[in-house]
Amino acid sequence: MSLSVAVAGASGYAGGELLRLLAQHPELEVRTVTAHSNAGQPLVSVHPNLRSLASLTFQETTPEVLAGHDVVFLALPHGHSGGLAAQLPDSTLVVDAGADHRLERAAEWQAFYGTEHAGTWPYGMPELILADGGRQRRELRAARRIAVPGCNATAVTLAIAPGVAAGLIDTAAITSVLAVGASGAGRAAKTHLLASELMGSATPYGVGGTHRHLPEIAQNLRAVGAGEIRHSFTPVLVPMSRGILATVTAPLVGDATADQVRSAWLSAYGDESFIHITPAGQYPRTADVLGSNAVHLGIGLDEAAGRVVVIAAIDNLGKGTAGAAIQSANIALGFDEHLGLSVDGVAP
Repeated sequence: MSLSVAVAGASGYAGGELLRLLAQHPELEVRTVTAHSNAGQPLVSVHPNLRSLASLTFQETTPEVLAGHDVVFLALPHGHSGGLAAQLPDSTLVVDAGADHRLERAAEWQAFYGTEHAGTWPYGMPELILADGGRQRRELRAARRIAVPGCNATAVTLAIAPGVAAGLIDTAAITSVLAVGASGAGRAAKTHLLASELMGSATPYGVGGTHRHLPEIAQNLRAVGAGEIRHSFTPVLVPMSRGILATVTAPLVGDATADQVRSAWLSAYGDESFIHITPAGQYPRTADVLGSNAVHLGIGLDEAAGRVVVIAAIDNLGKGTAGAAIQSANIALGFDEHLGLSVDGVAP
């Protein structure tokens, strides 16, 4: 018998992607969808692509509506999940795709988000390497509360973590530049996201250490075993609907060769079915991961600059949000973590 699922904030891009993936999940059945301004409207009036869920109507987002389900996915704006989740039964698996429960340090939450910290939940990045050699998936088994990582944090963390774990890079001089699809900014109407503003342009944002995913990335690298962390992080909004291409570089420690550097990443991720290392000399494209839960990584060594170069491609709505949420829920529920998810992208 399938487990019952509710998705709160189901009218947004992340909520819609959750619904698309859950519609194909053999063990989870979406029975309730909620929204704010769209409450009372048919689901397909907002997501006409989701014909298999055409019988559903958006309801108000309240604890009473969400209670009684086996699993609740929260795809709400930052700052809105904490109070709602606190009113749901402890026995319910609650998976928060927002930021409310990602950070361990209340001071960092308050500095970057400006509200009261809602607490810390187990972090939904199963492949994250831990300092003792384990993986974060062990922290998700039988969990009843899960915090889904940020999409940019996912790309950067998975790109560089093997180098940290192997002691190959200097974490005091990491640089990341990310090309980010417009869906990462959400579905709300905003002038800078209009087609006339976005098309034919690339726009940096969150420049100069202000982006909210920075403390999350630092937290992840500390979990891997990093000491001092200095990270220059610049995301750039580009005219594509979804996807992230992250170029992450850091100084090489010691005199490892390109083959030795590459071997560190292959060793770290050799058993991870959602992470693919591209052949030597080849680098990933966002087009190859769209619609999937895959991470494609290209590993290189800039010998002249003495820096490791890692290029990561993910779908920000897939592995960056909804895919990670479902993968983590699968682990918590004791299912095969691949259920309802694919490594195959959509092309062209």
